[in-house]
Amino acid sequence: MVSATVDTAALRHNLQIVRRWAPRSRVMAVIKANAYGHGLVAVARSLESTDAFAVARVDEGLTLRAAGINTPTVLLEGVFDRGQLDAAAAAKFELVVHTPEQIELLRAAAPGQHFKVWLKLDSGMNRLGFKGAAFDAAHAALSVLGSVRSPVHLFTHLASADDPELPTTAHQLALFDAATRLLPGERSIANSAGMLSFAEAQGDWVRPGLLLYGVSPFAGAIGADYGLQSAMTLRSHVIAVKDLAAGERVGYGGDWTALRPTRLAVAAVGYGDGYPRNLESGTPVLVNGERAGLAGRVSMDMIGIDVTDLKGEPKLGDPVVLWGEGLPVEEIAVWADTIPYELLCGISQRVAVNLR
Repeated sequence: MVSATVDTAALRHNLQIVRRWAPRSRVMAVIKANAYGHGLVAVARSLESTDAFAVARVDEGLTLRAAGINTPTVLLEGVFDRGQLDAAAAAKFELVVHTPEQIELLRAAAPGQHFKVWLKLDSGMNRLGFKGAAFDAAHAALSVLGSVRSPVHLFTHLASADDPELPTTAHQLALFDAATRLLPGERSIANSAGMLSFAEAQGDWVRPGLLLYGVSPFAGAIGADYGLQSAMTLRSHVIAVKDLAAGERVGYGGDWTALRPTRLAVAAVGYGDGYPRNLESGTPVLVNGERAGLAGRVSMDMIGIDVTDLKGEPKLGDPVVLWGEGLPVEEIAVWADTIPYELLCGISQRVAVNLR
């Protein structure tokens, strides 16, 4: 059985590292997408000392409330109909507002409903938020609504903070400053990469996501470079060991050929568990703590591993680590030609998530 072990002590450690990096800011811990695959409720309970949580959608927030977690919670996408608005009011969620339609929902809110609202400026992400005069008009409209607690708070999102050499972030920060300089309210700008690279982006609130899980937001770096600890280890086990003669092929399509007499281990993990199908032969895994490489295509339920050169003799039941302790997920992301976010969020429902 494939399992993901989540180290709750690592989560708490990483939150403290975030606080050291942004000592003058409060922390809005981003736990959307099932806490990046780590388990929404479990992570929230582990990070109970955070100042607030951020989730994408109403249903994620309601899952927290149903579990008895009443920490302030921000809906990053806001609400989109009256039912969601009423649910958000009952749960005391904070709302990000980024469309005129959301302002109209607040205008029609039931008597007695009062929300902390974050008005989103589109400073260059070109995804959600108001620009220019529309931002000013939205701020003016929200400021006079009885359903909005005064003051309106201020929010934007950085598009390229993970590449500090680009001028994009400096331009976004200048736009945000120009649009909000004379306005009251709390400010939230920095994601994980922005918090580390741009001190001026930290503001009243930082919004770390990936850092909390012990992963670097920058290419060519790992979480340990910033004092972080990996929170998730994805594990399986050996289910077969066999000998191959030189010239024999492995897996679908026979893409990998044994160039010598080879010892092959088969582990019970595949793309049905969220382990990427596009990983190439040679991608590292750990078998009994020793590095070995994939041999052949990743299939739905199994992978082949060339264990010929290992010091120990693998046997059925031996542990196999796909990423985590001793094998950074950032390294596997490079082999998969993707980002660590996708690997962590891509863990499938049949993977057992265990806390440690």
